[in-house]
Amino acid sequence: MQVQLIRNATLLLKVAGKTLLVDPLLAPRFQYDPIPQTANTVRNPVVELPFAATELPALVASLDAVLLTHTHLDHWDTVAQQLLPKHLPILCQPADVETLRAAGFTQVLPVDPQLEWEGIRFSRTGGQHGLGEIGRRMGTVSGFVVDADGQRLYIAGDTIWCEEVRQALDQHHPTTIIVNAGAAQFLQGGAIVMTAADVAQVAQHAPQATIHAVHLEAVNHCAEDRATTKAYLAEQGLSARVHVPADGEWLPL
Repeated sequence: MQVQLIRNATLLLKVAGKTLLVDPLLAPRFQYDPIPQTANTVRNPVVELPFAATELPALVASLDAVLLTHTHLDHWDTVAQQLLPKHLPILCQPADVETLRAAGFTQVLPVDPQLEWEGIRFSRTGGQHGLGEIGRRMGTVSGFVVDADGQRLYIAGDTIWCEEVRQALDQHHPTTIIVNAGAAQFLQGGAIVMTAADVAQVAQHAPQATIHAVHLEAVNHCAEDRATTKAYLAEQGLSARVHVPADGEWLPL
């Protein structure tokens, strides 16, 4: 199993001889308006891809499937929807099946609660994309546990530290965990993805796992950058086990 962070929550996952793209945000820098009702008015994504846009066709041609946690723009953007072949399998949460089919994708495979695909087992996990009214407005989100090659990877998706994440850790005992950090938030309400403190909670609850914090420095509503996240984790004595990768980096599993 190999995982590369491309940008934001976009990952390239190579497992059991297959290549999957996770939560694709493929647009060039500044393609989209800033997320409204946030403190930062920079357009999104705020950084370029870690490779030239001319390499995107080769990337798309190498794919066997897409794994999609939810359909917010920074995880399923317009450029990705235009570039990806409509026959490409899209593994997703049940809540997004009709949206994806309406967009013309013909092989939409819900993980509900598990799916066996090409020798890989996917298990859907829950999460909370914020608390209270903001969490309700953000809608249904999921994470996925990927079992193959003798490894178990938990991609938590857009969630804060919550009971659903705790249950996923207790049920699946992943060896590697990828969490979406950055403390993204609006002008009102709390974080809608993990803060550095939430990442530390994950690490403390799953001492057997290596953790990677992604979703940093790519969208305008994130309040914590890599330096802030690393500094907090160092204060908690977690730097050896919690990695904050750079865009384009292959993650040590």
